[in-house]
Amino acid sequence: MFLVTGGAGFIGSNVVASLNEAGATDIVVNDLTGHDEAKWRNLAKHQVADLVPPAELMNWLDGRKLDAVIHMGAISDTTATDGDLVMENNFRTSLRLLDWCTATRTPFIYASSAATYGDGAQGFDDDWSPDALRKLQPMNLYGWSKHLFDLAVVDRYVKKEKLPPRWVGLKFFNVYGPNEYHKGHMASVLAKVFDGAKAGKPVRLFKSHREGIADGDQRRDFVYIDDAIAVLRWLLDASSVNGIFNVGTGQAESFRDMIGAMFKAMGRPANIEYIDMPEAIRNQYQYFTQGSVENLRRAGYNGGFTPLESAVGHYVTGYLDCADRYR
Repeated sequence: MFLVTGGAGFIGSNVVASLNEAGATDIVVNDLTGHDEAKWRNLAKHQVADLVPPAELMNWLDGRKLDAVIHMGAISDTTATDGDLVMENNFRTSLRLLDWCTATRTPFIYASSAATYGDGAQGFDDDWSPDALRKLQPMNLYGWSKHLFDLAVVDRYVKKEKLPPRWVGLKFFNVYGPNEYHKGHMASVLAKVFDGAKAGKPVRLFKSHREGIADGDQRRDFVYIDDAIAVLRWLLDASSVNGIFNVGTGQAESFRDMIGAMFKAMGRPANIEYIDMPEAIRNQYQYFTQGSVENLRRAGYNGGFTPLESAVGHYVTGYLDCADRYR
């Protein structure tokens, strides 16, 4: 039996789909579906054994035996400001699950984030030594909550304190793909602009306010959800691998490239307008992220990453431009 926290969310529901595709149906989802149709539809095509609300999780776990805990649940809004709520959900709940997995000897895979790298001044190398981690300065509450948990796990490892027999943290970069529709302003730019673009409206991207960088050439490490899930599934099966790993492609691409690929998949010429970036975010806006994947390769992962144009084409023609957009 697998427990997937955040299993009705974007990455979590794709984990459930992947486990189903591999023949597993004894999957318990820990999440709330609420009143938003998009979240329950993330699971509507898949089979789960139970749906446990977060408030009941620790009681539900009492006396259980699980094959693994896949902990994707969190408040992932990078604009969140309620520190107590974020820390309870992202840090303290993660500690409780870590303790439970340690006590029961259950493999534990959890979602960290590229937001832990802050503005990128220290680079994007997934060196999880204490000295390297302590140099990172996340720029928002969400990133800080994830960073604190990374530090807590590594601190136990260094002090040779008890940990689960297998533990892996995943620093997800800019993941995009089906089932992200409930995320609102936190969805990928592709998901947010597609309907307008299909209706003939221009896609608006930010102008550059940095010398030497063209408008729309701000770059991110965009990773398609299928590739992110492939990494997670490999680490779930890699019995000798522990640590914290970047989940990106190792190749930064521009927002202009992504939107150009979208228009190509639609069979239309690119229709892009560039607008001034709001002054309130100009000083903290990231112009570049690119996750090193060398540690993942050294650990033995030899899977490829779908090129941006191909991945965007798959997302557009297979989901966004279909009546049923859900995986």
